[in-house]
Amino acid sequence: MSREPFLPMLRELARCYQAFEAYSSTHVRSLGLTPSQFDIVATLGNTPGMSFKELGEKTLITKGTLTGVIDRLEAQKLVRRSASPEDGRSMIVSLTPAGERLFERVFAAHLAHMRLALGGLDAKRLAQIESALRGLRETFDAACGRKAGAQ
Repeated sequence: MSREPFLPMLRELARCYQAFEAYSSTHVRSLGLTPSQFDIVATLGNTPGMSFKELGEKTLITKGTLTGVIDRLEAQKLVRRSASPEDGRSMIVSLTPAGERLFERVFAAHLAHMRLALGGLDAKRLAQIESALRGLRETFDAACGRKAGAQ
């Protein structure tokens, strides 16, 4: 069996994601949120709200999980649902005033935490990493038959 030349890259991608997830989620949990809750609050922050579909696309949380997380955030009075003015069948999820205050607190704290790990990378290196990751995503998007840059 021949060894595929891309296997070391795939292993490193998986290890990178695992390291990021461990670093990020430990901090998010210390803020009193699950990673999914943080993702939703961070995505809704500084927006007027968005549909479940848009929120699912931006967070990459599956529909079933998204509904449960929104239910729990709503029970904590951090988000609210309202009918979409454009489509009465669609619901808009937005942060409540308490949710906005939470966003301001946890998003700034998490950025500071991420800065501890990534702040030593200069702008040129960050741009190189971003470009390489974008190229890899576009490769997978093309293989799936999706338009590159759709997300």
